[in-house]
Amino acid sequence: MANVNKVMLLGNITRDLEVRYTPKGTAVCDLGMAVNRIRTGDNGERIEEVTYVDVTLWGRNAELAGQYLGKGRSVFIEGRLQLDQWDDKKTGEKRQRLRVVGENMQFIGGQGQGGGGGGGSSQPPQQSPQASPQPQQQSSPPPAQGGAPAADNFENDADDIPF
Repeated sequence: MANVNKVMLLGNITRDLEVRYTPKGTAVCDLGMAVNRIRTGDNGERIEEVTYVDVTLWGRNAELAGQYLGKGRSVFIEGRLQLDQWDDKKTGEKRQRLRVVGENMQFIGGQGQGGGGGGGSSQPPQQSPQASPQPQQQSSPPPAQGGAPAADNFENDADDIPF
């Protein structure tokens, strides 16, 4: 039987970020996200539900998040679920926490904006292999895509983008 563990989140950062490093020098960043869902109740009133999600980023994604993201900024995270289990040292009880391990990240909105739409000249470099014309900033090689043009062909076309 096939298994899929894939998560896509678009939301806002809930606290300022701090990047730390493992003894081997790998960057790691834990962040909190608030993801909103708006629905209509039985009597027609608008109900907004907020879900808070813990996300962990590793490597270059962690460094970029620490450099460009802050409380209130919008971000798109693509990753996988991971269940952490441990014994509480104070009570001895078994504890567990479900979190997202981010594998790809895209900044939403421009520098200093809390949210919003498309990119602008102030938008920091993106980490999505499909959208990034700068392969040296990717944390892993992009998946093979047949018929996709080489990234080098886009260098001189930046002025032709309509947004």
